[in-house]
Amino acid sequence: MSSGTGASGVCPVRPRRSRSCLLTVEEFEEFYAQTVARLTGQLFVMLGDLHEAQDVVQEAFVRGWSRRRQLDREERPEAWIRTVAWRLAVSRWRGRRRTADAWRRRGAPPHTEAPGPESVALVEMLRDLPLRQRRTLALHYVCDLTVEQIAAETGLAAGTVKTHLVRGRATLSHRLQDPRTEEGPRA
Repeated sequence: MSSGTGASGVCPVRPRRSRSCLLTVEEFEEFYAQTVARLTGQLFVMLGDLHEAQDVVQEAFVRGWSRRRQLDREERPEAWIRTVAWRLAVSRWRGRRRTADAWRRRGAPPHTEAPGPESVALVEMLRDLPLRQRRTLALHYVCDLTVEQIAAETGLAAGTVKTHLVRGRATLSHRLQDPRTEEGPRA
């Protein structure tokens, strides 16, 4: 047979892999559809966390997709995906453990007070601004950037940055006026 497969349709055992034994795009898609649920279940049993199992299996399939031309049907691609998913989970555990160890070494973070009602009100008002105005105001007042620096970072013209600052300040000024300090109608 010229296709490189034996009479049974199975690739013969050879020292070099035949091109016909490698997974095609269609075969990989079929492989995914047939094995994703089973592999997720297996990793769930191993890890004890369904969401973690789903995440690592999906990541393993993504890595398998980018290497699908190297995955050989004879080399058991399901075992490869399972092994990669397991290694990803172990890597995540190690990262979490290192993070927890670092926090223990550093000690508890210092106590910070909750934001006051004024800060909460300001954040709510900022959320109501158009995105570009909000970003420009934050870059200017929170990050302490100049108009030129904001223009360079956002790709906006300096004049546009100034316009966003003026309009954003005007909107906030109008919304932040304290009705207790405004003069009432005179009798």
